[in-house]
Amino acid sequence: MNCKLIKYFLAAALYSTPYSVMAAYPEKPIQFVVPYAPGGTTDLIARVVAPKLGEILGQPVVIINKPGAGGAVGSAYAAKERPDGYTIVMAVESSHAVNPSVQKIPSYDPLKDFSPISNLANVLGVLDVSASSDIKTFDQLIRALKNNPGKMAYGSSGNGGYSHLFGQLFSSVTQTDMLHVPYKGLGPAMIDLLAGQIQVIFDNLPSSASQIEAGNIRALAVASPTRVKSMPEVPTYAEVGYPQLNTPSWFGLAAPAGVPENVLEILNQAVKKVLQDPGVMAQIEKQGAVADYTSRNQFTDMIRASNKQWQDIVAAIKFEKI
Repeated sequence: MNCKLIKYFLAAALYSTPYSVMAAYPEKPIQFVVPYAPGGTTDLIARVVAPKLGEILGQPVVIINKPGAGGAVGSAYAAKERPDGYTIVMAVESSHAVNPSVQKIPSYDPLKDFSPISNLANVLGVLDVSASSDIKTFDQLIRALKNNPGKMAYGSSGNGGYSHLFGQLFSSVTQTDMLHVPYKGLGPAMIDLLAGQIQVIFDNLPSSASQIEAGNIRALAVASPTRVKSMPEVPTYAEVGYPQLNTPSWFGLAAPAGVPENVLEILNQAVKKVLQDPGVMAQIEKQGAVADYTSRNQFTDMIRASNKQWQDIVAAIKFEKI
Protein backbone atom coordinates (compact mmCIF):
# COMPACT_ATOMS: atom_id res chain seq x y z
CA MET A 1 0.00 0.00 0.00
CA ASN A 2 1.46 3.39 -0.98
CA CYS A 3 1.99 6.30 1.40
CA LYS A 4 -0.95 8.32 0.06
CA LEU A 5 -3.40 5.48 0.77
CA ILE A 6 -1.98 5.00 4.28
CA LYS A 7 -2.43 8.71 5.02
CA TYR A 8 -6.01 8.57 3.65
CA PHE A 9 -7.05 5.67 5.87
CA LEU A 10 -5.42 7.24 8.95
CA ALA A 11 -7.27 10.51 8.34
CA ALA A 12 -10.56 8.69 7.81
CA ALA A 13 -10.13 6.79 11.08
CA LEU A 14 -9.41 9.98 12.99
CA TYR A 15 -12.42 11.85 11.61
CA SER A 16 -14.78 8.90 12.28
CA THR A 17 -13.79 8.68 15.97
CA PRO A 18 -15.99 10.71 18.36
CA TYR A 19 -14.10 13.77 19.55
CA SER A 20 -15.05 13.11 23.17
CA VAL A 21 -13.39 9.69 23.02
CA MET A 22 -10.23 10.96 21.28
CA ALA A 23 -9.64 13.99 23.45
CA ALA A 24 -8.45 14.11 27.02
CA TYR A 25 -11.79 14.66 28.74
CA PRO A 26 -12.67 17.24 29.91
CA GLU A 27 -11.05 20.05 27.93
CA LYS A 28 -13.62 22.79 28.57
CA PRO A 29 -16.24 23.83 31.17
CA ILE A 30 -19.17 21.48 31.81
CA GLN A 31 -22.74 22.79 32.03
CA PHE A 32 -24.64 21.33 34.97
CA VAL A 33 -28.39 21.59 34.35
CA VAL A 34 -30.61 21.89 37.42
CA PRO A 35 -34.24 21.47 36.29
CA TYR A 36 -35.61 23.41 39.26
CA ALA A 37 -35.47 26.98 40.59
CA PRO A 38 -32.64 28.24 42.82
CA GLY A 39 -33.15 27.63 46.52
CA GLY A 40 -34.78 24.21 46.33
CA THR A 41 -33.18 20.93 47.40
CA THR A 42 -32.08 19.92 43.90
CA ASP A 43 -30.30 23.25 43.48
CA LEU A 44 -28.72 23.09 46.94
CA ILE A 45 -27.28 19.62 46.41
CA ALA A 46 -25.97 20.59 42.97
CA ARG A 47 -24.21 23.61 44.46
CA VAL A 48 -22.56 21.46 47.13
CA VAL A 49 -21.31 18.95 44.55
CA ALA A 50 -20.38 21.21 41.61
CA PRO A 51 -17.28 23.01 43.00
CA LYS A 52 -15.60 19.80 44.16
CA LEU A 53 -16.55 18.01 40.94
CA GLY A 54 -14.96 20.79 38.93
CA GLU A 55 -11.84 20.63 41.10
CA ILE A 56 -11.45 16.89 40.51
CA LEU A 57 -12.16 17.11 36.76
CA GLY A 58 -9.92 20.15 36.30
CA GLN A 59 -12.61 22.23 34.59
CA PRO A 60 -15.35 24.56 35.87
CA VAL A 61 -18.75 22.93 36.39
CA VAL A 62 -21.27 25.70 35.70
CA ILE A 63 -24.80 25.41 37.11
CA ILE A 64 -27.67 26.42 34.84
CA ASN A 65 -31.17 26.52 36.39
CA LYS A 66 -33.97 25.62 33.95
CA PRO A 67 -37.12 25.26 36.07
CA GLY A 68 -40.65 24.44 34.97
CA ALA A 69 -43.24 21.66 34.73
CA GLY A 70 -41.99 19.74 37.76
CA GLY A 71 -38.50 19.32 36.33
CA ALA A 72 -39.62 18.42 32.81
CA VAL A 73 -38.40 21.61 31.10
CA GLY A 74 -34.79 21.35 32.22
CA SER A 75 -34.66 17.57 31.87
CA ALA A 76 -35.99 17.71 28.29
CA TYR A 77 -33.44 20.42 27.50
CA ALA A 78 -30.57 18.32 28.85
CA ALA A 79 -31.74 15.22 26.98
CA LYS A 80 -31.40 17.06 23.67
CA GLU A 81 -27.92 18.43 24.31
CA ARG A 82 -24.90 16.99 22.51
CA PRO A 83 -23.85 13.68 24.15
CA ASP A 84 -20.20 14.62 24.57
CA GLY A 85 -19.96 14.76 28.36
CA TYR A 86 -20.14 18.55 28.53
CA THR A 87 -23.74 18.53 29.71
CA ILE A 88 -24.79 16.81 32.92
CA VAL A 89 -28.13 17.07 34.70
CA MET A 90 -29.58 16.50 38.15
CA ALA A 91 -31.66 13.35 37.70
CA VAL A 92 -33.92 13.21 40.72
CA GLU A 93 -36.87 11.08 41.75
CA SER A 94 -39.27 13.90 40.88
CA SER A 95 -38.00 14.49 37.33
CA HIS A 96 -36.93 10.93 36.47
CA ALA A 97 -39.62 8.79 38.08
CA VAL A 98 -42.64 10.80 39.23
CA ASN A 99 -42.93 13.23 36.34
CA PRO A 100 -42.86 10.63 33.53
CA SER A 101 -45.43 8.57 35.46
CA VAL A 102 -48.01 11.38 35.48
CA GLN A 103 -47.56 12.70 31.94
CA LYS A 104 -49.95 11.53 29.21
CA ILE A 105 -47.19 12.11 26.66
CA PRO A 106 -43.83 12.42 28.48
CA SER A 107 -41.34 14.80 26.87
CA TYR A 108 -38.48 12.39 27.62
CA ASP A 109 -37.83 8.83 28.70
CA PRO A 110 -35.92 8.73 32.02
CA LEU A 111 -33.80 5.76 30.89
CA LYS A 112 -33.70 5.78 27.07
CA ASP A 113 -32.91 9.50 26.82
CA PHE A 114 -30.27 9.61 29.56
CA SER A 115 -27.07 7.93 30.63
CA PRO A 116 -27.25 7.50 34.45
CA ILE A 117 -23.97 8.39 36.20
CA SER A 118 -24.51 7.95 39.95
CA ASN A 119 -26.84 8.74 42.78
CA LEU A 120 -25.62 11.66 44.90
CA ALA A 121 -27.81 11.72 47.99
CA ASN A 122 -30.93 10.34 49.61
CA VAL A 123 -33.02 13.17 50.95
CA LEU A 124 -35.51 13.20 53.79
CA GLY A 125 -38.90 14.74 53.14
CA VAL A 126 -40.59 17.07 55.62
CA LEU A 127 -44.10 18.46 56.03
CA ASP A 128 -44.01 22.18 56.85
CA VAL A 129 -46.44 24.85 57.99
CA SER A 130 -45.69 28.47 58.80
CA ALA A 131 -44.52 29.16 62.34
CA SER A 132 -47.36 31.70 62.57
CA SER A 133 -49.93 28.95 61.92
CA ASP A 134 -52.21 27.81 64.73
CA ILE A 135 -51.43 24.24 63.67
CA LYS A 136 -48.68 22.85 65.87
CA THR A 137 -48.91 19.06 65.42
CA PHE A 138 -49.56 16.54 62.69
CA ASP A 139 -52.86 15.50 64.29
CA GLN A 140 -54.01 19.12 64.42
CA LEU A 141 -53.27 19.45 60.70
CA ILE A 142 -55.34 16.37 59.88
CA ARG A 143 -58.26 17.69 61.93
CA ALA A 144 -58.03 21.10 60.23
CA LEU A 145 -57.97 19.50 56.78
CA LYS A 146 -60.99 17.32 57.54
CA ASN A 147 -62.90 20.30 58.95
CA ASN A 148 -62.06 22.46 55.90
CA PRO A 149 -62.02 20.16 52.86
CA GLY A 150 -60.56 21.79 49.75
CA LYS A 151 -59.88 25.12 51.49
CA MET A 152 -56.30 24.73 52.71
CA ALA A 153 -53.58 24.97 50.04
CA TYR A 154 -50.26 23.26 49.56
CA GLY A 155 -47.51 24.42 47.24
CA SER A 156 -45.45 22.19 44.95
CA SER A 157 -42.48 22.46 42.60
CA GLY A 158 -44.87 22.24 39.63
CA ASN A 159 -47.55 20.10 38.03
CA GLY A 160 -46.45 16.48 37.92
CA GLY A 161 -43.49 16.97 40.24
CA TYR A 162 -42.64 14.89 43.28
CA SER A 163 -44.12 17.36 45.77
CA HIS A 164 -47.32 17.58 43.72
CA LEU A 165 -47.83 13.84 43.56
CA PHE A 166 -46.71 13.35 47.17
CA GLY A 167 -49.44 15.81 48.16
CA GLN A 168 -51.96 13.73 46.23
CA LEU A 169 -50.68 10.56 47.89
CA PHE A 170 -50.88 12.30 51.29
CA SER A 171 -54.51 13.28 50.67
CA SER A 172 -55.33 9.75 49.54
CA VAL A 173 -53.87 7.90 52.53
CA THR A 174 -55.06 10.46 55.11
CA GLN A 175 -58.48 10.84 53.42
CA THR A 176 -58.21 14.62 53.31
CA ASP A 177 -58.59 17.22 50.56
CA MET A 178 -56.25 20.15 49.81
CA LEU A 179 -55.98 22.75 47.07
CA HIS A 180 -52.83 22.32 44.96
CA VAL A 181 -50.82 25.44 44.00
CA PRO A 182 -47.95 24.76 41.54
CA TYR A 183 -44.77 26.85 41.49
CA LYS A 184 -41.56 26.81 39.45
CA GLY A 185 -39.71 25.06 42.25
CA LEU A 186 -40.12 24.73 46.00
CA GLY A 187 -38.02 27.84 46.65
CA PRO A 188 -40.85 30.14 45.45
CA ALA A 189 -43.39 27.97 47.28
CA MET A 190 -41.46 28.50 50.51
CA ILE A 191 -41.68 32.28 50.05
CA ASP A 192 -45.46 32.07 49.84
CA LEU A 193 -45.64 29.71 52.84
CA LEU A 194 -43.73 32.29 54.89
CA ALA A 195 -46.08 35.01 53.63
CA GLY A 196 -49.17 32.97 54.52
CA GLN A 197 -50.36 32.65 50.93
CA ILE A 198 -50.38 28.84 51.25
CA GLN A 199 -50.68 26.71 54.36
CA VAL A 200 -48.56 23.61 53.71
CA ILE A 201 -45.60 22.40 51.67
CA PHE A 202 -44.17 18.91 51.30
CA ASP A 203 -40.52 19.90 51.06
CA ASN A 204 -37.17 18.18 51.25
CA LEU A 205 -35.33 18.75 54.50
CA PRO A 206 -32.23 20.38 52.91
CA SER A 207 -34.25 23.33 51.57
CA SER A 208 -36.36 23.65 54.74
CA ALA A 209 -33.62 23.19 57.34
CA SER A 210 -32.49 26.82 57.64
CA GLN A 211 -36.07 28.09 57.94
CA ILE A 212 -36.89 25.45 60.56
CA GLU A 213 -33.76 26.37 62.54
CA ALA A 214 -34.61 30.07 62.28
CA GLY A 215 -38.09 29.40 63.66
CA ASN A 216 -39.85 30.68 60.52
CA ILE A 217 -41.58 27.40 59.72
CA ARG A 218 -42.71 24.42 61.77
CA ALA A 219 -42.02 20.81 60.78
CA LEU A 220 -44.88 18.42 61.59
CA ALA A 221 -43.55 15.12 60.21
CA VAL A 222 -40.48 13.77 58.45
CA ALA A 223 -39.94 10.93 55.95
CA SER A 224 -37.08 9.15 57.67
CA PRO A 225 -36.27 5.73 59.15
CA THR A 226 -35.70 7.44 62.52
CA ARG A 227 -36.21 10.89 63.99
CA VAL A 228 -33.74 13.52 62.81
CA LYS A 229 -31.09 14.47 65.38
CA SER A 230 -31.41 18.18 64.68
CA MET A 231 -35.17 18.14 65.41
CA PRO A 232 -35.89 15.22 67.74
CA GLU A 233 -39.34 16.55 68.59
CA VAL A 234 -40.61 15.93 65.02
CA PRO A 235 -42.14 12.46 64.48
CA THR A 236 -41.67 10.32 61.39
CA TYR A 237 -44.65 9.62 59.15
CA ALA A 238 -44.52 6.03 60.38
CA GLU A 239 -44.86 7.20 63.98
CA VAL A 240 -48.02 9.18 63.20
CA GLY A 241 -49.55 6.17 61.46
CA TYR A 242 -48.66 6.61 57.78
CA PRO A 243 -45.68 4.39 56.87
CA GLN A 244 -46.64 4.72 53.17
CA LEU A 245 -45.27 8.29 53.31
CA ASN A 246 -42.04 7.47 55.10
CA THR A 247 -39.63 6.97 52.17
CA PRO A 248 -36.70 9.38 51.46
CA SER A 249 -36.19 10.41 47.81
CA TRP A 250 -33.07 10.06 45.66
CA PHE A 251 -31.10 12.83 43.92
CA GLY A 252 -28.61 11.75 41.29
CA LEU A 253 -26.64 12.73 38.21
CA ALA A 254 -27.09 11.81 34.54
CA ALA A 255 -25.99 12.85 31.07
CA PRO A 256 -27.72 12.76 27.67
CA ALA A 257 -27.97 9.28 26.16
CA GLY A 258 -25.06 8.37 23.92
CA VAL A 259 -22.19 9.79 25.95
CA PRO A 260 -19.15 7.50 25.40
CA GLU A 261 -18.56 4.87 28.06
CA ASN A 262 -15.12 6.14 28.99
CA VAL A 263 -16.49 9.64 29.66
CA LEU A 264 -19.34 8.27 31.78
CA GLU A 265 -16.85 6.26 33.81
CA ILE A 266 -14.65 9.33 34.33
CA LEU A 267 -17.71 11.20 35.63
CA ASN A 268 -18.77 8.29 37.84
CA GLN A 269 -15.36 8.00 39.45
CA ALA A 270 -15.18 11.78 39.91
CA VAL A 271 -18.53 11.65 41.74
CA LYS A 272 -17.17 8.85 43.93
CA LYS A 273 -14.26 11.08 44.97
CA VAL A 274 -16.59 14.04 45.55
CA LEU A 275 -18.82 12.02 47.89
CA GLN A 276 -15.81 10.71 49.81
CA ASP A 277 -14.69 14.25 50.62
CA PRO A 278 -15.39 14.96 54.33
CA GLY A 279 -16.34 18.56 53.62
CA VAL A 280 -18.89 17.61 50.97
CA MET A 281 -20.31 14.83 53.14
CA ALA A 282 -20.68 17.24 56.05
CA GLN A 283 -22.48 19.82 53.91
CA ILE A 284 -24.88 17.19 52.55
CA GLU A 285 -25.58 15.74 55.99
CA LYS A 286 -26.04 19.20 57.50
CA GLN A 287 -28.92 19.70 55.11
CA GLY A 288 -30.73 16.53 56.18
CA ALA A 289 -29.52 14.25 53.42
CA VAL A 290 -27.18 11.27 53.21
CA ALA A 291 -24.44 11.05 50.56
CA ASP A 292 -24.94 7.95 48.41
CA TYR A 293 -22.48 7.01 45.66
CA THR A 294 -23.57 4.21 43.30
CA SER A 295 -22.17 2.52 40.23
CA ARG A 296 -23.78 3.45 36.93
CA ASN A 297 -25.60 0.11 36.81
CA GLN A 298 -26.87 0.50 40.37
CA PHE A 299 -28.23 3.95 39.61
CA THR A 300 -29.90 2.67 36.45
CA ASP A 301 -31.61 -0.04 38.51
CA MET A 302 -32.73 2.57 41.07
CA ILE A 303 -34.35 4.70 38.36
CA ARG A 304 -36.07 1.68 36.82
CA ALA A 305 -37.43 0.44 40.16
CA SER A 306 -38.60 3.92 41.17
CA ASN A 307 -40.47 4.37 37.89
CA LYS A 308 -42.32 1.12 38.50
CA GLN A 309 -43.15 2.18 42.07
CA TRP A 310 -44.59 5.55 41.03
CA GLN A 311 -46.52 4.09 38.11
CA ASP A 312 -48.19 1.76 40.62
CA ILE A 313 -48.92 4.68 42.98
CA VAL A 314 -50.40 6.77 40.16
CA ALA A 315 -52.71 3.89 39.29
CA ALA A 316 -53.64 3.19 42.94
CA ILE A 317 -54.63 6.78 43.77
CA LYS A 318 -56.35 7.22 40.37
CA PHE A 319 -54.30 10.29 39.56
CA GLU A 320 -55.49 11.98 36.38
CA LYS A 321 -52.50 12.27 34.08
CA ILE A 322 -51.63 15.74 32.78
